[in-house]
Amino acid sequence: MTPFLPHLIALDVDGTLIDRNERISPAVLDAVARARAAGTHIALSTGRSVHGLMPVLEQLGDHDGLGVASNGAVTYAHWPVEILSTVTFDARKAVTMLLERVPDALVAVEVIGRGYRVNRHFPEGEITGEMWLESVDDLVSDPVTRVIIRDPSASAEEFAEMATDIGLHGTNYFVGWTAWLDLAPEDVSKASGLTQLAERLGVDQSDVLAIGDGRNDVEMLRWAGRGVAIGGSPLEVQSAADDVTETVERDGVAVELARHFPDL
Repeated sequence: MTPFLPHLIALDVDGTLIDRNERISPAVLDAVARARAAGTHIALSTGRSVHGLMPVLEQLGDHDGLGVASNGAVTYAHWPVEILSTVTFDARKAVTMLLERVPDALVAVEVIGRGYRVNRHFPEGEITGEMWLESVDDLVSDPVTRVIIRDPSASAEEFAEMATDIGLHGTNYFVGWTAWLDLAPEDVSKASGLTQLAERLGVDQSDVLAIGDGRNDVEMLRWAGRGVAIGGSPLEVQSAADDVTETVERDGVAVELARHFPDL
């Protein structure tokens, strides 16, 4: 059997590429550099906004590439940053249903490349860029790429149960580690964004390696030719993957990349 050699590596960011201190370890930086030197494309694939990715791209020293942001609703090229595609949806019904259950929730709508329009300020450091205060009605009056629903007093499990109960028909959703719910257009995910990038690069789906740790990575891990979950990720994420690597603290990305790009 021919060994698997990825032509495109899709990397989740938070909890996969970077640790809780927003740091990429030297081992991971070295492993990514080896893969890039071998001619493999590196694409960040994240729930973050394009604006929120800038510090990560600077750490990588990545000045020529493609990526997926906002859980697949946005694809981009860099540098300079160019938005390649966006997908929008009408979020009014979904937001109304959610706020009936959590009326004090924080709501944010992405302004691509700049920041967020919000109903109230989010806890410091949770979202990046400029913020504009608006009413919820104004936030969702026009189609949007992404909506964040946040309840600092609730748990991720409570949000997951609520999202399942509501159903959110016509809307995709992703539950984070905390009580954080990302709403996206129906049928949009990191996998759909990566499909566009792979076609643009002329890379077959079977030649894609995807690595992630969150519930918003499940579609991506199933879609890729090889999907790898970070150690310690939720069981539903590990079950969607072909393999499980080390934790982010133990350089899980570097461990996986060493299988395909050994340090000779």
